[in-house]
Amino acid sequence: MFDTFTYRFLHFRRPTLTPSSLPSLPQGIERFFVDTPGGQIEVLHGKPSKQARHGATPLFFVHGGMGGAWVWLEYLSFFASRGIPCYAVSMRGHGSSWHPSYLRMVYFTTKRMLADDVVAAIKWVQKRHDGREVVYIGHSSGGGLGQYILSAPEFDHVKVKGLVLAGAVPGFGSLGVYINWWRLDPWFSFRMIFHGWHPNSPLSHPVLTRRVFFGEQLPGSYLMKFQQRASRYESFLWPLGMMSRFVKPENLLPRITSLGANKGQGIMVLGGEIDKIMTIPVMEKLANTYRESYTGLAAQKKIEGDDRDGVKKLLGDGGRDTVGQGVRCCYVPGAAHHLQNDVTWEIGAQKLLAFYEQL
Repeated sequence: MFDTFTYRFLHFRRPTLTPSSLPSLPQGIERFFVDTPGGQIEVLHGKPSKQARHGATPLFFVHGGMGGAWVWLEYLSFFASRGIPCYAVSMRGHGSSWHPSYLRMVYFTTKRMLADDVVAAIKWVQKRHDGREVVYIGHSSGGGLGQYILSAPEFDHVKVKGLVLAGAVPGFGSLGVYINWWRLDPWFSFRMIFHGWHPNSPLSHPVLTRRVFFGEQLPGSYLMKFQQRASRYESFLWPLGMMSRFVKPENLLPRITSLGANKGQGIMVLGGEIDKIMTIPVMEKLANTYRESYTGLAAQKKIEGDDRDGVKKLLGDGGRDTVGQGVRCCYVPGAAHHLQNDVTWEIGAQKLLAFYEQL
């Protein structure tokens, strides 16, 4: 227990990033940098290992707290091998993007600032693909950020082909999620005080990271690499800005262009079956929130859709998947919160591929 009261994995200074110090990438993955007013942000690209699908919609992956584009490496390789264009962004303070100082990042970086980074990268990807809309895949707080972008009036110019919420912070607010976290870790508050309120305190040891992010089957060597690559510090204002309701579904749904009659399900909720913070009840409530809004907007003729569309069982690993009312809700058996990195990640990738192909 007290082994987790350590400063070994905590940092208070930004990393020194030079071309020679950047982490190496797997074969088939390339790194770009996109200019923003604050500095350059990293975008990883999975180069198709076979002929790219002509006119294919690009996939755009967004990480959550303390992550980076690197958390999507397995998925980038998976989709690139199938000829699908795919990209992952690192927001400021994450991955190999520019890093604000500790104080600036922790206390003065808002979710709006991080959203600006994401939107800049989306525009860059769209420019590379003749203006085609992306499928936005957001994990955890990155999924919350996607809902915020597609709901906020200041980003009303942003539209997407589809929206995938992977273990995502729910738009109705994340207070219940953090209550789940506190229940997992009874020393949460004491450790935060011991660490001087460092934002990484809840994940400051591999034992804590496994408990919250992964299942017991993940190899220790992978866990240690994950721990060492996590962001040095995180914004407090990002999660605090999502504690209470921050999304209006009636604003979000019309900005998903694949929704509507005779079109595919425009939203996918993808959860880890053994996720201890974004639990199955949280993910079900998230899916139902958008299903109810879809039905209401369709009945009012505010979106093109069938308000009589019902929810049906969907065949798939785990036996929990459902589809209908604009939303496909699926689970990854054996995966916890970081479902894209846990041992059964490929099942989730296959389910995401099926969603992509029905858009």
